[in-house]
Amino acid sequence: QVQLIETGGGLVQAGASLRLSCAASGPINSIHVIGWFRQVAGKEREWLAGLVWSGGSTFHSDSVKGRFTMSREHADNTVYLQMNNLNPEDTAVYYCAAQVKRVGTYDSWGQGTQVTVAS
Repeated sequence: QVQLIETGGGLVQAGASLRLSCAASGPINSIHVIGWFRQVAGKEREWLAGLVWSGGSTFHSDSVKGRFTMSREHADNTVYLQMNNLNPEDTAVYYCAAQVKRVGTYDSWGQGTQVTVAS
């Protein structure tokens, strides 16, 4: 099965930038779409961005468009989330997820990485 490992989280000051990485392994050719989500404790998980695995097209939530950018490095099967001008409201656990078995359903998830933005 597809495995996803996120790295790059940490504690930063407001206004800083951070880049998250998600390394995919296993039967990666079965991935349809890969995306980034975040979740604050006690709140619903929020979708941030997605990337079509075969073609590379990306799409971003309006809530982060212009500040967050998703991209892919084909050589190492890694996707990134570049996050700029972070603010305390961006504090959350960030997850990478993939649509594998069924288009439209994110069914493979990473373990998450914590991002904390101090004011």
